[in-house]
Amino acid sequence: MAEEPKTNPSSEPTTDDARATRAWAERWLSHKRFAPYLAACGGDVERALDLYEWNISLGQVLMRDISHFEVALRNAYDRVMGERWGGAHWLLDEGSPVLRPIVRMSKSGKARDVNLVNRRAVAEARSNAHDRDDSDQVIANLMLGFWTHLTDRSRERDLWIPYLNAA
Repeated sequence: MAEEPKTNPSSEPTTDDARATRAWAERWLSHKRFAPYLAACGGDVERALDLYEWNISLGQVLMRDISHFEVALRNAYDRVMGERWGGAHWLLDEGSPVLRPIVRMSKSGKARDVNLVNRRAVAEARSNAHDRDDSDQVIANLMLGFWTHLTDRSRERDLWIPYLNAA
């Protein structure tokens, strides 16, 4: 019968099985990644692995909800922008307030284009789309960061007030 692992002050496992499990876990996760879980579990390797798995499960649950939120947000923004922008699709029109240069002064007094990040994200989404002129494909290729970036304080006057607040 194998001896039950016990923790010691150095948090090193005290049985061969526990040492082997810890070595395997550190090869799999890396020592640096596994160390916080070990510390939280007082050096108990099995509990640390259980905690890691619990953390992964929690992340999966959260990602599901975040994904649903992202789809709802992007569709609401697309609907409102489409209703109020007119003409070419707002993500494909260079004159759109999402793509045209919007220059703001930084705290250090330097002028910066707050839409540069948007233009790069849309250009990348278009290059990854099967049909770069299909707005639905472009929208599907944009990440949550793009959509949340549209509500930065620097875009309040150009995007939030005239468009997105109605989403």
